[in-house]
Amino acid sequence: MSTTTAGDWTFETRVHFKTAARGRKRMLEGAVPEPRPVVPGSVPRVARLVALAHRFAALVESGEVRDYADVARLAGVTRARVTQIMNLLHLAPDIQEAILDLPRTLHGPDPFFEFDIRKIAAQPLWSTQRQMWRALNR
Repeated sequence: MSTTTAGDWTFETRVHFKTAARGRKRMLEGAVPEPRPVVPGSVPRVARLVALAHRFAALVESGEVRDYADVARLAGVTRARVTQIMNLLHLAPDIQEAILDLPRTLHGPDPFFEFDIRKIAAQPLWSTQRQMWRALNR
């Protein structure tokens, strides 16, 4: 609580401090916000990449970027890497959904590696992809 007196007037307001860039402290008005709950574990990398592929596709479709070469420049990666990520969209929709629904990794390596998923995405037939996905899930 901060109190300021100016003549016959007294002002009171709630303030809190927040650490800003380079460790600087900022005084903000209002009560301290509730901390966000910490969810244990991390989202598997391949799930993040499938989501990123959908985001890249949406950027190109909306016209925010001209093409995937622009995406590569903006993301700071090579065009080949963007192609690898975008090829994940060739997966059958149910496989993409299963990947996006993977549980968080609490410890150790992720359950699937991108290299394994890219092999599945390279198959043109969704029925073949589903067979490979089932074999990978065993």
